[in-house]
Amino acid sequence: MELNADFSQRVVIRPEDYEWAASPVPGIEWMMFDRTGGEEARTTSIVRCSPGSRFDAHVHGGGEEILVLEGVLSDEHGDYPAGGYLRNPAGTGHAPYSGQGCTIFIKQNQFAADDKERFSIDTRKATFADGLSEGLTVLPLHDASNENVLLARWAPGTRFVSHDHWGGEEVLVLEGMLQDEHGIYPKGTWIRNPHMWRHAPFSEEGCLAYIKTGHLGENPPG
Repeated sequence: MELNADFSQRVVIRPEDYEWAASPVPGIEWMMFDRTGGEEARTTSIVRCSPGSRFDAHVHGGGEEILVLEGVLSDEHGDYPAGGYLRNPAGTGHAPYSGQGCTIFIKQNQFAADDKERFSIDTRKATFADGLSEGLTVLPLHDASNENVLLARWAPGTRFVSHDHWGGEEVLVLEGMLQDEHGIYPKGTWIRNPHMWRHAPFSEEGCLAYIKTGHLGENPPG
Protein backbone atom coordinates (compact mmCIF):
# COMPACT_ATOMS: atom_id res chain seq x y z
CA MET A 1 0.00 0.00 0.00
CA GLU A 2 1.23 3.47 -0.92
CA LEU A 3 -0.11 6.55 0.89
CA ASN A 4 0.99 10.15 0.26
CA ALA A 5 4.06 8.58 -1.34
CA ASP A 6 4.91 11.50 -3.65
CA PHE A 7 7.29 13.47 -1.46
CA SER A 8 7.30 16.40 -3.90
CA GLN A 9 3.67 17.14 -2.92
CA ARG A 10 2.54 19.12 0.10
CA VAL A 11 0.23 17.25 2.50
CA VAL A 12 -1.86 18.69 5.36
CA ILE A 13 -3.94 16.36 7.57
CA ARG A 14 -5.99 17.94 10.35
CA PRO A 15 -7.65 16.03 13.22
CA GLU A 16 -11.04 16.09 11.47
CA ASP A 17 -9.40 14.21 8.58
CA TYR A 18 -8.19 11.31 10.73
CA GLU A 19 -9.34 7.84 9.70
CA TRP A 20 -8.44 5.30 12.37
CA ALA A 21 -7.88 1.67 11.38
CA ALA A 22 -7.51 -1.43 13.55
CA SER A 23 -4.03 -2.94 13.52
CA PRO A 24 -3.35 -6.70 13.50
CA VAL A 25 -2.50 -6.37 17.22
CA PRO A 26 -5.54 -6.46 19.57
CA GLY A 27 -6.22 -3.14 21.33
CA ILE A 28 -4.08 -1.09 18.95
CA GLU A 29 -5.23 1.18 16.13
CA TRP A 30 -3.46 3.67 13.92
CA MET A 31 -3.92 6.74 11.79
CA MET A 32 -1.37 6.55 8.96
CA PHE A 33 -0.09 9.79 7.41
CA ASP A 34 2.23 8.37 4.77
CA ARG A 35 3.59 5.03 3.62
CA THR A 36 5.93 3.92 0.87
CA GLY A 37 7.78 0.68 0.23
CA GLY A 38 7.20 -3.04 0.68
CA GLU A 39 6.85 -5.22 3.76
CA GLU A 40 9.24 -3.09 5.84
CA ALA A 41 7.73 0.16 4.58
CA ARG A 42 8.71 3.71 5.38
CA THR A 43 5.73 4.94 7.45
CA THR A 44 4.58 7.90 9.54
CA SER A 45 1.60 7.33 11.85
CA ILE A 46 -0.17 8.08 15.10
CA VAL A 47 -0.84 4.87 17.07
CA ARG A 48 -3.34 4.47 19.93
CA CYS A 49 -2.74 1.67 22.44
CA SER A 50 -5.53 0.68 24.82
CA PRO A 51 -4.68 -0.15 28.47
CA GLY A 52 -2.87 -3.48 28.75
CA SER A 53 -2.02 -3.72 25.05
CA ARG A 54 1.38 -4.97 23.95
CA PHE A 55 3.44 -5.70 20.86
CA ASP A 56 5.44 -8.86 20.30
CA ALA A 57 9.22 -8.53 20.57
CA HIS A 58 10.59 -7.27 17.27
CA VAL A 59 13.74 -5.88 15.65
CA HIS A 60 13.76 -2.59 13.75
CA GLY A 61 15.05 -3.13 10.24
CA GLY A 62 15.33 0.57 9.37
CA GLY A 63 14.98 2.24 12.74
CA GLU A 64 12.06 3.62 14.75
CA GLU A 65 11.43 7.13 16.10
CA ILE A 66 8.69 7.75 18.67
CA LEU A 67 7.20 10.77 20.43
CA VAL A 68 4.73 9.87 23.21
CA LEU A 69 1.70 12.16 22.95
CA GLU A 70 -0.47 10.82 25.79
CA GLY A 71 -0.27 8.17 28.51
CA VAL A 72 2.78 5.99 29.12
CA LEU A 73 4.62 3.69 26.71
CA SER A 74 6.87 1.02 28.25
CA ASP A 75 9.35 -1.62 27.19
CA GLU A 76 12.08 -3.66 28.84
CA HIS A 77 14.32 -0.58 28.86
CA GLY A 78 11.99 1.74 30.78
CA ASP A 79 8.79 3.79 30.94
CA TYR A 80 8.19 6.77 28.65
CA PRO A 81 5.42 9.17 29.71
CA ALA A 82 3.85 11.85 27.54
CA GLY A 83 6.65 14.00 26.13
CA GLY A 84 9.05 11.06 25.89
CA TYR A 85 11.13 10.99 22.70
CA LEU A 86 12.80 7.69 21.70
CA ARG A 87 15.09 6.59 18.90
CA ASN A 88 15.69 2.88 18.23
CA PRO A 89 18.22 2.46 15.39
CA ALA A 90 18.26 -0.29 12.80
CA GLY A 91 19.13 -3.63 14.38
CA THR A 92 17.79 -2.79 17.85
CA GLY A 93 14.77 -4.56 19.28
CA HIS A 94 12.24 -4.41 22.10
CA ALA A 95 8.77 -5.56 23.21
CA PRO A 96 6.73 -2.40 23.89
CA TYR A 97 3.51 -2.32 25.89
CA SER A 98 1.27 0.12 27.74
CA GLY A 99 -0.27 -0.60 31.11
CA GLN A 100 -2.49 2.49 31.22
CA GLY A 101 -2.78 3.11 27.49
CA CYS A 102 -1.00 5.65 25.33
CA THR A 103 -0.97 7.55 22.05
CA ILE A 104 2.31 7.84 20.14
CA PHE A 105 3.62 9.51 16.99
CA ILE A 106 5.87 7.01 15.23
CA LYS A 107 8.15 7.06 12.18
CA GLN A 108 9.55 3.74 10.96
CA ASN A 109 12.33 2.74 8.56
CA GLN A 110 13.68 6.24 8.02
CA PHE A 111 17.12 6.12 9.70
CA ALA A 112 20.35 6.83 7.83
CA ALA A 113 22.83 3.94 7.79
CA ASP A 114 25.23 5.85 10.10
CA ASP A 115 22.49 6.79 12.63
CA LYS A 116 23.18 4.15 15.28
CA GLU A 117 22.61 5.71 18.72
CA ARG A 118 19.70 4.51 20.85
CA PHE A 119 18.48 7.12 23.34
CA SER A 120 15.44 8.70 24.93
CA ILE A 121 14.67 12.25 26.12
CA ASP A 122 11.99 13.42 28.55
CA THR A 123 11.11 16.64 26.71
CA ARG A 124 8.89 17.90 29.53
CA LYS A 125 11.90 18.11 31.84
CA ALA A 126 14.34 19.49 29.24
CA THR A 127 15.30 23.15 28.86
CA PHE A 128 14.37 25.03 25.70
CA ALA A 129 16.82 27.58 24.27
CA ASP A 130 16.15 30.87 22.49
CA GLY A 131 15.31 30.44 18.81
CA LEU A 132 16.00 32.68 15.83
CA SER A 133 12.95 34.87 16.39
CA GLU A 134 11.68 36.75 19.45
CA GLY A 135 9.18 34.57 21.32
CA LEU A 136 10.45 31.34 19.73
CA THR A 137 12.27 28.72 21.83
CA VAL A 138 13.58 25.36 20.65
CA LEU A 139 14.59 21.98 22.07
CA PRO A 140 16.96 20.09 19.72
CA LEU A 141 16.20 16.35 19.75
CA HIS A 142 18.45 14.84 17.09
CA ASP A 143 20.80 15.77 14.28
CA ALA A 144 21.86 13.18 11.69
CA SER A 145 23.22 13.14 8.15
CA ASN A 146 19.71 13.05 6.69
CA GLU A 147 17.61 15.03 9.20
CA ASN A 148 17.34 17.55 12.00
CA VAL A 149 14.65 17.09 14.67
CA LEU A 150 13.47 19.56 17.31
CA LEU A 151 10.53 20.83 19.31
CA ALA A 152 9.66 24.50 18.77
CA ARG A 153 7.51 26.62 21.07
CA TRP A 154 5.90 29.83 19.84
CA ALA A 155 4.80 32.33 22.50
CA PRO A 156 1.48 34.03 21.62
CA GLY A 157 2.00 36.51 18.79
CA THR A 158 5.35 35.05 17.65
CA ARG A 159 6.21 35.41 13.95
CA PHE A 160 9.05 33.86 11.96
CA VAL A 161 10.56 35.36 8.81
CA SER A 162 9.61 33.99 5.41
CA HIS A 163 12.01 31.17 4.49
CA ASP A 164 12.24 28.04 2.36
CA HIS A 165 13.16 24.53 3.46
CA TRP A 166 16.05 22.76 1.76
CA GLY A 167 15.22 19.09 2.18
CA GLY A 168 11.62 19.82 3.13
CA GLU A 169 9.90 20.03 6.51
CA GLU A 170 7.54 17.86 8.52
CA VAL A 171 5.45 19.30 11.37
CA LEU A 172 3.12 17.83 13.98
CA VAL A 173 1.30 20.47 16.04
CA LEU A 174 1.33 19.26 19.65
CA GLU A 175 -0.34 22.17 21.45
CA GLY A 176 -2.14 25.36 20.46
CA MET A 177 -2.42 26.54 16.88
CA LEU A 178 0.21 27.18 14.19
CA GLN A 179 -0.48 29.41 11.19
CA ASP A 180 1.13 30.64 7.98
CA GLU A 181 -0.01 32.35 4.80
CA HIS A 182 -1.27 29.00 3.50
CA GLY A 183 -3.59 28.05 6.35
CA ILE A 184 -4.40 27.43 10.01
CA TYR A 185 -3.16 24.27 11.77
CA PRO A 186 -4.72 23.30 15.12
CA LYS A 187 -3.39 20.74 17.60
CA GLY A 188 -3.03 17.34 15.95
CA THR A 189 -2.38 18.69 12.44
CA TRP A 190 0.35 16.91 10.46
CA ILE A 191 2.07 18.88 7.69
CA ARG A 192 4.61 17.73 5.12
CA ASN A 193 6.18 20.60 3.20
CA PRO A 194 8.28 19.50 0.19
CA HIS A 195 11.83 20.47 -0.76
CA MET A 196 12.22 24.27 -1.05
CA TRP A 197 8.70 25.02 0.21
CA ARG A 198 8.47 28.67 1.29
CA HIS A 199 6.35 30.12 4.09
CA ALA A 200 6.30 32.51 7.04
CA PRO A 201 4.89 30.66 10.09
CA PHE A 202 3.36 32.43 13.07
CA SER A 203 1.09 31.72 16.03
CA GLU A 204 -1.42 34.17 17.41
CA GLU A 205 -2.36 32.04 20.45
CA GLY A 206 0.96 30.18 20.88
CA CYS A 207 1.81 26.59 20.08
CA LEU A 208 4.24 23.70 20.48
CA ALA A 209 5.28 21.64 17.47
CA TYR A 210 7.50 18.70 16.51
CA ILE A 211 9.58 19.69 13.47
CA LYS A 212 11.82 17.56 11.26
CA THR A 213 13.78 19.09 8.37
CA GLY A 214 16.16 17.94 5.65
CA HIS A 215 14.81 14.39 5.26
CA LEU A 216 12.72 14.91 2.13
CA GLY A 217 15.70 15.94 0.03
CA GLU A 218 16.06 17.28 -3.47
CA ASN A 219 15.35 13.76 -4.72
CA PRO A 220 13.23 12.34 -1.87
CA PRO A 221 12.35 8.68 -1.48
CA GLY A 222 9.09 7.35 -2.80
